[in-house]
Amino acid sequence: MSKRDVFGDELDTKAKTDFASLFEQSLGGVGKKLTTGDAFIGELLTINKEEAFISTSTPIDAMILTSELLDDEKNLKYKVGDRIEVVVVSTKGGEIRVAKKGSKKSNADLDSLEDAYDMELPVEGRVTEVCNGGFRVAVHNKTAFCPVSQMDYKVQDHQSYVDKKFDFIITQFDPKGRNLVVSRRKLLDQQKVENEGQFLESSKAGDIFSGMVSRIEKFGAFVRLENGVEGLVHISEVGWSRISDPSEVLHVGQNVTTKLLRSEEVDGRLKISLSIKQAGGEGDPWMQVPERFPLKSTHKGQVEKKEVYGLFVNLAPGITGLLPKSKWRDSVDHQMYETRKKGDSIEVQVDEILFEQRKISLGIPAEFDDQTWKSVTVKTGFSNSGLSGLADLVKKK
Repeated sequence: MSKRDVFGDELDTKAKTDFASLFEQSLGGVGKKLTTGDAFIGELLTINKEEAFISTSTPIDAMILTSELLDDEKNLKYKVGDRIEVVVVSTKGGEIRVAKKGSKKSNADLDSLEDAYDMELPVEGRVTEVCNGGFRVAVHNKTAFCPVSQMDYKVQDHQSYVDKKFDFIITQFDPKGRNLVVSRRKLLDQQKVENEGQFLESSKAGDIFSGMVSRIEKFGAFVRLENGVEGLVHISEVGWSRISDPSEVLHVGQNVTTKLLRSEEVDGRLKISLSIKQAGGEGDPWMQVPERFPLKSTHKGQVEKKEVYGLFVNLAPGITGLLPKSKWRDSVDHQMYETRKKGDSIEVQVDEILFEQRKISLGIPAEFDDQTWKSVTVKTGFSNSGLSGLADLVKKK
């Protein structure tokens, strides 16, 4: 046996040992979810003309291009049952694509990034750190920059994006591999347009949707529905009770049930109007007013708001009436009403119902109204009853 043969046997033994070691390591990952960049050793299961399949540590077999299995003379150098070391290059649509470790495809060279840039294809990247004005993103073994405004619609916690993987669109490409700029926002916008188109086709007024409060303004609350589109719940549609700010009853992140009032395209943008109060199923409480609050009936309510002209009193959820100041100004207990403030309990009487205008005029209950002035004798010497008789005589005259 020549020295070369002995040396060759030693190299083969070492290679087999290293290979066995790598294989053992790969077995330790059974059940692990594969992601882009993961390396493992798999067994060739089938080899077809264009593609071949390799076993993985997951229930899904990986696909590799058959061209990756050819030698320099374009001859197939592997057979079914062989084990090779590969790297995951894509995990999209439930499919795992791999390439031989060390090949150009596994390194994701600049040619593939340039293709993605030219065709505006999404590429997967991992946010590595926060930097001045945005984020550094690892894309196919290259470092790219993503401005804050291009990461999301609204970025509040920058650190929450670090070490997470997202799809990006390459918006700026340098053939030398420098100054790569990516955007996630462009993909979100594309997805939003698709979702809005589907929403317009599949939904109609009256449909009920679940959603999450994404933003609160003085005029209403924005709700992100399950299909990704966002609609506005106007302050008047938050609840049947009157509120001055939606934050009184809602908070960001809260799950709510909404009813679609209307959806329309205005200036190329989809406007969705939603209602929380109409999605509850209990109906408009105002329809019960004549039965629950008949004229001259007395009720205990709560001061909802105090104005210079009177008190707004809440009688029931969604039912509020006005107790004008003129109603208690001449009362013996006027001081009691003057000192009432928001949240105080108060007893009132229903004086008038303007059903069409959805208004209730309130008064002071009869037992609180001082009627003693009617029997007071005035300077003329006439009592109240006398004045009444005098008025009758004048009428007859």
